[in-house]
Amino acid sequence: MVTLVVFDVDGTLVDSQHLIVEAQSRAFKEHGLIAPNRKEALSVVGLSLPEAFRRLVGEAGPIAGLSESYRRAFQALRIDPAYEEPLFPGMGELVEALHGRADVRLGIATGKSRRGVDHLIDKHGWQGWFTTTQTADDAPSKPDPTMLHLAMAEADTSPARTVMIGDTTYDMMMAVSAGAAAIGVGWGYHPPGALFGAGAVTVVESAATLADLFAGPLEASARSVADQIGTR
Repeated sequence: MVTLVVFDVDGTLVDSQHLIVEAQSRAFKEHGLIAPNRKEALSVVGLSLPEAFRRLVGEAGPIAGLSESYRRAFQALRIDPAYEEPLFPGMGELVEALHGRADVRLGIATGKSRRGVDHLIDKHGWQGWFTTTQTADDAPSKPDPTMLHLAMAEADTSPARTVMIGDTTYDMMMAVSAGAAAIGVGWGYHPPGALFGAGAVTVVESAATLADLFAGPLEASARSVADQIGTR
């Protein structure tokens, strides 16, 4: 029996906060607006750009213009060595280990664009590792469950055999709405208490602890993945 393990990107796999904050700042400046503070900027990470800016400036704000300005700023900053997006410690090794398992299929569900995900995969040599990659270009913004519904259909798995790993309440709520198990990581942009409140089965503080959750043969039990994780 195969389990689908779906990762969020920003704040879960990669540390991109400095790049995100600077790109937001440049976008707001381009439109003559005061940029949000760091806490506000990071609070919307994980959402699609239109939804993120809608929450920051309201429905009457220049949402489309800010989104386009942000994309341009982000792409320009990405090639600047000062704004590198490193993997969080141990996450590259975890992805590689899960990729090597016959009982696991990997997926991505992110507010990033398809272009951003392709860049990530190429950068780390992950070509062909992910059975499904869902982006902001493909589906409504988190916490809408469509991304996970599409991922499960593409990977031919059920909600009971699907795990969503993310750092925001949007990831947790999306997983719960889709019937999947939600695992929070404590090194991202939303605090553990908020992740539990949004439906996380557990919240881990290191990649090593996360790896321990998948140490056993997941196909050995007919119970849902959420039940298995909850007993470890």
